[in-house]
Parts: sequence; C-alpha cells; structure tokens
Amino acid sequence: MTSRREHVPLLLWPFWAIWRLVTLILALTGRLIIAVLGLVLMVVGLLLSVTVIGAVVGIPLIIFGFLLIIRGIF
Repeated sequence: MTSRREHVPLLLWPFWAIWRLVTLILALTGRLIIAVLGLVLMVVGLLLSVTVIGAVVGIPLIIFGFLLIIRGIF
C-alpha cells in the first residue's frame, strides 16, 4: 500500500474503488494460501523426519514451512 494520496477524478472513483477491493482480496487470499502451504510442508517434513534417512529432507522442509507461515502472518 502506498502512503501518498492520489487524486482520483470523481467519474473514475467507482472503478478505482473496485480495483482496490480486488487487490485487497487477492492479497489476503495469497497470504492465506502461503500459510496453509507452510503448514502442509511442516507436516510433511515432520512425517519424513520420523525415519532417519528422511530427516535429511524433513528438517529443511519443517524450517521452510515455518518460514512460509511467518511470511503469511506478517
């Protein structure tokens, strides 16, 4: 989001408002998808870490999933 205020002509204001609403919805949906994907990667990493051989791949998946969840929240 920009901090400066832009002057929008009165006739174009409805289109500008719809555009802002669509971008807000897409931004929130993207964050939710990233957080869910991070949770899934953490669970898969945890399941892989149960085996000793899978821990090589599982631990980085857990870390990557955690970082995705943090990115989705903030």
